[in-house]
Amino acid sequence: MTAAATPAASPATTGEQPGVRLARSRRNAELSLLLLAMVLVAAYGATVEATMLDTVTPDFWIPAAALGAVFLGLHLVIRFLAPFADPALLPAVALLNGLGVGFLRRLDLDEAAPAAREGLAVFAGTGGRQLAWTLVSVMLAAGLLVLMRDHRSVSRYAYTLGLAGIVLVMIPAVLPRRFSEINGAKLWIKFGESFSIQPGEFAKLALLVFFAYYLVRKREVLSLASRRFLGIDFPRGRDLGPVVVVWLISLLVLVFEKDLGTSLLYFGMFVVTLYIATERVSWLLIGLVLFFGGAYLAYVLGDLVGGPFANFYLRAQIWLDPFADPHNDGYQLVQGLLALGTGGLFGAGPGGGQPGLLPEVQNDFIFAGLGEEIGLFGLSALLVIYLLIVERGLRAALAVRDSFGKLVAGGLAFTLGLQVFVIVGGISKLIPLTGQTTPFLSAGGSSLMANWLLIAVLLRISDGARQPVTGGGAPARPSGGPPEQLHGAPTEVIRP
Repeated sequence: MTAAATPAASPATTGEQPGVRLARSRRNAELSLLLLAMVLVAAYGATVEATMLDTVTPDFWIPAAALGAVFLGLHLVIRFLAPFADPALLPAVALLNGLGVGFLRRLDLDEAAPAAREGLAVFAGTGGRQLAWTLVSVMLAAGLLVLMRDHRSVSRYAYTLGLAGIVLVMIPAVLPRRFSEINGAKLWIKFGESFSIQPGEFAKLALLVFFAYYLVRKREVLSLASRRFLGIDFPRGRDLGPVVVVWLISLLVLVFEKDLGTSLLYFGMFVVTLYIATERVSWLLIGLVLFFGGAYLAYVLGDLVGGPFANFYLRAQIWLDPFADPHNDGYQLVQGLLALGTGGLFGAGPGGGQPGLLPEVQNDFIFAGLGEEIGLFGLSALLVIYLLIVERGLRAALAVRDSFGKLVAGGLAFTLGLQVFVIVGGISKLIPLTGQTTPFLSAGGSSLMANWLLIAVLLRISDGARQPVTGGGAPARPSGGPPEQLHGAPTEVIRP
């Protein structure tokens, strides 16, 4: 007589709520990937020390361990407050952030006297400050996840955030040069000689929330077509007002803040969000024509008139021929191109390059400094990680059930990708140089805090998108969660 097989325990018999097992498996996968990322960061630090010091100090693991503790804290917040969030976002960003801290510490070792390198404190120099900024940034991201239990609640403050975003963008433009200008671009608010913030980094988040809120309500009107040309439906002339307004603001940023990258970032963010809302390719074409037409007009006026257009004209001239003046105006771009060329396919190895020859290598040109040491293959791997983050953000936008969340997630993912394009395009001479920082790699607190807040919003939206649907068709929400319909936050779904 054979014993009957014991049936597998079901969620009903075990008392396990629907989706709990799925949430636990995702968080365990996130933890495993996070540990792997910190192992890679520790290995990078050990390789740098072996190359520069001919030995590996007993403290090589401390920066990676400190970062791991910080990221583990955020992982625990996600595990309890956003259990269904995308498990790949945190490890991917943690790896970039950790490599950025490791490279900045490598720059500190390079600047220190050879006899003092082995005794250089882990928390000293630019690398130590970046480690501290990482702690602050991750704490802000965790705080945002605690406060924002549903991404749609942010829509209540859309107009306030829109106004705050415009103010943050314009403050550096109206301040005197001594309080806002660094390396020819007026993007900062300087407090003394050692501390400054870049308000535009936070403005992009505030403005995107406003754009999403506005376009959810106006997308039906903006989707109307007046005529069809070459198979493309173009909007009515009366509906071009919002695009023209944002275009004029981006041109003001280009002229008065003297930075092409910031101007392109804001205008591109709006146009792509408009495209996601309306599904009209014509808006992309109109946006491209307006932006490049405005940039060319600024270039011509810089040649003929000068004044506020002169800086952009100079940057365009450097871009067109950096070797015309390789020791002065074109020095930074020339050195960046030489660093990338020296790195070749495999690079000189971590710690084996000469990043000290690159001006602003800790900020604008950190990608070129890394390229000299990790080569084309290493830079390609970094770009793949960025691509993964953008793809995960777009996947959250496709999966989330409300229009507002779709526009916010899609806009944030595109904004991050566009910022990376602007940086890489500048150092590789594809577009004129900009004052943008490389997300999660470059030194600086403003960029790091703003981009970690961006990731927190994507985590919250992906959590809402991935929550399992109950028998009644509604997403299973944690106890105490907000209602499905919030005031001012419509839940209609945009066609995929």
